[in-house]
Amino acid sequence: MNPDIEIVKTEVLSDNWYVLRKVSYRMRRNDGTWVERTREAYDRGNGATILLYDLGRRTVLLTRQFRLPTYVNGNDSGMLLETCAGLLDADNPEDCIRRETREETGYEIREVRKLFEAYMSPGSVTEILHFFAAEYSAAERIGEGGGIDDEDIEVVEMGFDAALDAVRTGSIRDAKTILLLQYAALNIFVR
Repeated sequence: MNPDIEIVKTEVLSDNWYVLRKVSYRMRRNDGTWVERTREAYDRGNGATILLYDLGRRTVLLTRQFRLPTYVNGNDSGMLLETCAGLLDADNPEDCIRRETREETGYEIREVRKLFEAYMSPGSVTEILHFFAAEYSAAERIGEGGGIDDEDIEVVEMGFDAALDAVRTGSIRDAKTILLLQYAALNIFVR
């Protein structure tokens, strides 16, 4: 643990959906003085996301679904076009992304490649997101997708260049999706 950080008090503010904690801590500043601060941290668990792509046809497989936080913050429809993703729950990241791919898109992918991990909103959310990529083909489709339980997910296949244009025009505004499409532009769909 970091000797320049001391947790003073942790208080659970909410555990209704996930866990919101208020944390008071002491921190040694660069000049050697100690300051006390209080911050809130939202713990929703860690997750995984995947870019599904068909290199030969230059397509990607994305999902579209309603995201309430975007709706209450200016996204008029509340719908987001994004890569398949989900929380790890009790799974390891690779098992999680295979499960999410099956549930959300209806594809049973054979090989997945781990690309990197990232904190997505480190100022307030504890989540680490594991990023993957995998090729898909029509032969791997085993169902309709659409998610489970109360999920209402649309599967969207689009050309890779159209997906990059959607980032430029603001039609794709999801950070994980933008990161994976940029990764693909530099490492997968290289001309």
